[in-house]
Amino acid sequence: MTKAAYLLLLLTLVFNCKNESKTAETDTNKETTQPTQKIATSKTEKQLRHVYKAKDTIVIDAVANDSAWAKSSWYAIDQVWLGDSLSKEDYSGRFKLSWSDEALYVLAEIKDDTLIDTIEDPLERWWDDDCLEIFVDEDNSGGEHQYNHNAFAYHIALDGNVADMSTEKIGKLYNSHVESKNRTIGNTTIWEVKMALYDDSYNDKGTNTPVALSADKKIGFAIAYCDNDKSLEREHFIGSIPVEGEDKNRGWIDANIFGTLLLKD
Repeated sequence: MTKAAYLLLLLTLVFNCKNESKTAETDTNKETTQPTQKIATSKTEKQLRHVYKAKDTIVIDAVANDSAWAKSSWYAIDQVWLGDSLSKEDYSGRFKLSWSDEALYVLAEIKDDTLIDTIEDPLERWWDDDCLEIFVDEDNSGGEHQYNHNAFAYHIALDGNVADMSTEKIGKLYNSHVESKNRTIGNTTIWEVKMALYDDSYNDKGTNTPVALSADKKIGFAIAYCDNDKSLEREHFIGSIPVEGEDKNRGWIDANIFGTLLLKD
């Protein structure tokens, strides 16, 4: 082998190694890849939280002056699922919960120094803009839900669009499931959300009826925030529950990682 041929081969190997490393790094940030861990068929209950019924109507206006919120506890959104560690100057998040016969309610307070909403198509890389992501498993059964409706992973954009994966393995808007409003003052955004819950018989092409909620019902739940500070893709993904293992970006596939809500009067 000539010296020139040897150098060409060496450069090719180096380039391929760098390219493979970059691809692997990028794939961990996507929501179109396959799970890297085996998904259990049953859920181990974790992070059990009591959620109390609203006595008065909650108005979705991001003002958060409803009586239900005054009586609800704050919970942290502080588990880094993707990205490096965060400073409080860059991000902090917390949330409250309530419910009525017809819906689950979420109040979230996100402090983020930079808000990004640049991707115009709501079904293109919807996870790479700043957004609130709410995971809900209506019957708390756990299990896989990548391209089925055993559970939902609602990505709620700043403009109110709500995206998740459909049974056709492409993104779909589920705006009829979620009513939301957000309001930003300084670096603090208040999100107020009302969600109808659907069971695993949900049909993307059919007529569906939300599940009526009642006391003592258990629901699988987690909430997260996609944080982008002017990059091509999100830089951080911060959730409400610790996730075991190296791959922590599993909520959109594996409902076993969700916590559990217990509805109370």
